[in-house]
Amino acid sequence: MATGVEERPVRIVDAPLAPPAENLGLLSVFKRRYLLKLLVQREISGRYSNSMLGVFWSYINPLTQFLVYWLFMGKIMGADHGMDNYPVHLFAGLVIVHFFTETFGAGTRSLLGNKGLLKKMAMPKEMFPVASMLVSLYHLVPAALILLVVCVFSGWQPSWETIPSLLLALGIVMALGTALALIFSLANVFFRDFGSVVNIVTNYIRFGVPMMYPFSMIQDALGDKSWIYLLNPIADAVLLFQQAFWVGVTPNPEATATKHLPENLWVFGLVAFGASLVILVIAQLIFSKHENKIPERLT
Repeated sequence: MATGVEERPVRIVDAPLAPPAENLGLLSVFKRRYLLKLLVQREISGRYSNSMLGVFWSYINPLTQFLVYWLFMGKIMGADHGMDNYPVHLFAGLVIVHFFTETFGAGTRSLLGNKGLLKKMAMPKEMFPVASMLVSLYHLVPAALILLVVCVFSGWQPSWETIPSLLLALGIVMALGTALALIFSLANVFFRDFGSVVNIVTNYIRFGVPMMYPFSMIQDALGDKSWIYLLNPIADAVLLFQQAFWVGVTPNPEATATKHLPENLWVFGLVAFGASLVILVIAQLIFSKHENKIPERLT
């Protein structure tokens, strides 16, 4: 008996099941730029909610850190060693170090801090460490503006190296900070101890870069082996940032660079940037391999 209903052919696709959010790693993050923007805005507004001063804390925090380091390290302990315009040297290093430590710390906590969203929405999990890096970059802007104003009023003499040094320093920190945030955010999901490990590591970073003391102290101490110190990409980023800002506010920029900066800073900086990109690729591969286990560990 005919029913009058035309039967449609059934199409069977012989393909493996795929997750609702395509897994292209960091590429997936930037393909969803609108969602990434919402996450960054959410993090910024959440950080300053119910705050009287709001975003002004982005100016207050770096200034208070600078005053503490300048008073105790520069004046009391004499770390300036008679350097020209030591406060700018210190603050330039502080700006880039704070960018890295905030990216590293907030990125490590990003997956656990957003476990509610991770359980409800299908999205690239790499988005949370990347959003943490962008929030840290947002907080770098006020401190960088303060640094720029101080440099201008100090008789700043920019050179052709200023912009390339600035961009290379930021590139190193963005790449390495995001890479470590990916690895440690994943590790922190499996073992909560990693959040405390990051706090300990960041304490040592501040003393392992030429921020409170000049690189010339390292050269005096290590001599021909001072290149070992420059294997630290964050040390290279600090020196590049100081080359961009501090060198130009000294009475004799050329003499300052010769005395207090390594001879092959550009070589070490470019190698550090390349190494940071390689570490970022490795971090992405590790993250992609284990990210399917993240939801069950967040329960």
